[in-house]
Amino acid sequence: AGGFTTICCMPNTQPVNDNAGITKFMLAKGQEAGKARVFPIGAITRKSEGEELADISELVEAGCVAISDDGRPVMNSLVMRRALEYAKAFGIPVVDHCEDLHLTDGGCMNEGMVSTELGMPGIPDASEEVMVARNLALADLTGVHVHLAHLSTARSVELVRHAKGQGLPVSAEVCPHHFSITEEAVRSYNSNAKMNPPLRTDEDVQALKQGLVDGTIDVIATDHAPHALQEKQLEFDTAPFGIVGFETALPLTLRLVQEGVLSLEQALDKLTRSPAQLFHLPVGSLQPGTHADIVVFDPHEEWVVDPTQFFSKSRNTPFGGWTVKGKVKMTLVEGRIVYDAR
Repeated sequence: AGGFTTICCMPNTQPVNDNAGITKFMLAKGQEAGKARVFPIGAITRKSEGEELADISELVEAGCVAISDDGRPVMNSLVMRRALEYAKAFGIPVVDHCEDLHLTDGGCMNEGMVSTELGMPGIPDASEEVMVARNLALADLTGVHVHLAHLSTARSVELVRHAKGQGLPVSAEVCPHHFSITEEAVRSYNSNAKMNPPLRTDEDVQALKQGLVDGTIDVIATDHAPHALQEKQLEFDTAPFGIVGFETALPLTLRLVQEGVLSLEQALDKLTRSPAQLFHLPVGSLQPGTHADIVVFDPHEEWVVDPTQFFSKSRNTPFGGWTVKGKVKMTLVEGRIVYDAR
């Protein structure tokens, strides 16, 4: 229903995808469902605990296209260096969630005026930016492709822009929620507006958009993080981080087109060709001879986001009630219709 024909699955499974058995299981379940192509991303460290490297060779051989500890940053810089050096032999990117856990220190929203007014512990911009700088330094040291997940601050964008200007092997992504809404959405204590990294300021939103325009940011990704209703029906500071993203990603991205920030071709490139190219996937193109993975959508159709109508089992979105433009009509995978709204 969201129009995605290919997904890269993070290793935050239970148990963690840190071995070939889990990878093969994920691939088998994806093929069994048949609704989208599934490319697993393996864990950098065993159990994603950040201490001992997983068997990266085994993971790649089983079908992993990249390695990451997902929402758990690799705090140990030596471990991260070794992961990069190991990944170099396989030509795969290393994806890192940039967060210094010592600086985060139990924060639950952006640190600033709004967090102060609400009396909530904040997550400073620097908690992301310190790790962005660390990862860029390691990319320079090792010469290995580092992909920086879900950037959220203006300074992070500037750091990546400078690194790319120096020729470092780095790519970056942003999520629709980070360029669509700000920390103001938290004023109602809506836990569906709680994600990590947190919603930032309007200045950050504008910087993220500019990063998309000038190519500093390569990819628009969902960071799809479903949670059961009861998990989100907790007080804001104790509710889990994360929102669903598959069914709102396209219309939120098309808002950038409607605002004149990106052309339609540029927006679609960030969602399709660019991520496929960065992760060396045989998809993301409509060239003759490629896979017939196609989404048909009406870029002008208005609709109201109604979480109760989501195909996802989860409803945790801050965009409920929004009127958006851009409706998926049909999704095809390998030429097979897997979704039809006609």
